[in-house]
Amino acid sequence: MARTSWFVRLFTKPEAGATAAALVLAILFASVSPQFTQPDSIATILYGASTVGIMAVGVSLLMIGGEVDLSAGVGVVSAALSGSLFLYWFGTNVWAGVAVSLVFALGVGFLNGWLLTKTKLSSFIVTLATFFMLTGLNLGITRLITGAVAAPSIARWPGFESAAAVFAADLPIFGVRVKITVLYWIVLVAIATWILGRTKVGNWIFASGGAPDAARAVGVPVVRTKIGLYMGVGFCAWLLGMHQLFAFKTVQSGEGIGNEFLYIIAAVVGGCLMTGGYGSAIGGAIGALIYGMALKGVVYAEWNPDWLKFFLGAMLLGATVLNFTLQRRAARGGKR
Repeated sequence: MARTSWFVRLFTKPEAGATAAALVLAILFASVSPQFTQPDSIATILYGASTVGIMAVGVSLLMIGGEVDLSAGVGVVSAALSGSLFLYWFGTNVWAGVAVSLVFALGVGFLNGWLLTKTKLSSFIVTLATFFMLTGLNLGITRLITGAVAAPSIARWPGFESAAAVFAADLPIFGVRVKITVLYWIVLVAIATWILGRTKVGNWIFASGGAPDAARAVGVPVVRTKIGLYMGVGFCAWLLGMHQLFAFKTVQSGEGIGNEFLYIIAAVVGGCLMTGGYGSAIGGAIGALIYGMALKGVVYAEWNPDWLKFFLGAMLLGATVLNFTLQRRAARGGKR
């Protein structure tokens, strides 16, 4: 058997281009600002990355399965609002609101997947409709129940302290306070990577995204797989929504709009194809890390933050072109 070069072995992996981009970005900001490499700064960067990375895990798996979710951003806020408004209306224990929020988030994911598979419409249309409906529900129901555009503080309800310890705690690691969302992010990436690489469900996900008709012909449960992927996004939205709820104790009904693009950017930068059938959870995590470094690195470098969105767009384009170029060259055996 012919031996492949290190270049081919390395850059045939979906996350290879994102890894190279992350290293370049880290070196750039570290050279511009010494503060970028301080332990507290690294903890802050990881926290910013985790708030995107948690959702990027679910979105990456969904994109590998050949679909997108434009309702993911407002879905996070909807999950937080459903639990908060339930508490405000019924006055129960906080954990009851957490459970209601989980059921709601999974229900939204199931609805997206069910509508997609039953109507045969594109995921763009289905989830765009869900995006608008959730946006309207968030504002309309919040104003109807509370008379305001934000949910009341949940700090006074029984069970708040224990729930906050689960969803919004700070973990002391090497003398630095690290948000618990970083731990959840790492665990989710590990689980998703195991599913993709070690289970038959992972094969179903790749097959459903790469060639759904052929996969269906050989017995892959494409419908169940896609519904499950949307419910996975719903679970990630619930987890992030609970963190935001217990970290800030209240939720603004108009938040979350536009965040779905950050999750998609992280997945695409990480090597997931918009056409499906290719990508990795690790790549999505590296894409989220790139976002976290860019978000905080601009501040530490004292650059004008007005250019942040331009920088993110350029990063998306550059990382995607780099990924494509390196993988195409690797497919040719490392030759130009």
